[in-house]
Amino acid sequence: MNLNLQLKLEAFKQLTIEVNECRKCSLWRSRKKPVLGDGNTDATVVFIGEAPGYWEDVKGKPFVGSAGKLLDEILRDNSMSREEVYITNVVKCRPPENRDPRPEEIESCRVYLDRQLDLIRPRIIVTLGRHSTAYIFLKAGIPFKSISEAQGKLYEAEFWGTRVY
Repeated sequence: MNLNLQLKLEAFKQLTIEVNECRKCSLWRSRKKPVLGDGNTDATVVFIGEAPGYWEDVKGKPFVGSAGKLLDEILRDNSMSREEVYITNVVKCRPPENRDPRPEEIESCRVYLDRQLDLIRPRIIVTLGRHSTAYIFLKAGIPFKSISEAQGKLYEAEFWGTRVY
């Protein structure tokens, strides 16, 4: 195994431990399993959702419920598989009653999402929802007005010294 891959895997193991032990916001009290992410840690494409739902909380993996079935279909339609991409969420614990994540919860999880992206360094980031889009736009310095205005458009930003779409 090459040294860079070994270091990346160790960094992901450490990140998993930190997320499992996280108590930065109140979401940890009601979670069953935190959901860091799943997929290829060398992926070119990263999908970022909002927050885990019921089944994600039970299984500890992102997009395994009905939204996951739709994502699998979209991947298949584009000749891709879960093994080729990385899937994560803005927040790592399920908000009660599947409500939207609150700003303080997003802020608490920000460090984990940033580290995931820094380790993977994808060329394409696909945001799946208002909160993930707003977060990536903020990080990229792109003004965010509404999800309906941003939806379906291609944006370019620079992260890690390279163009990311």
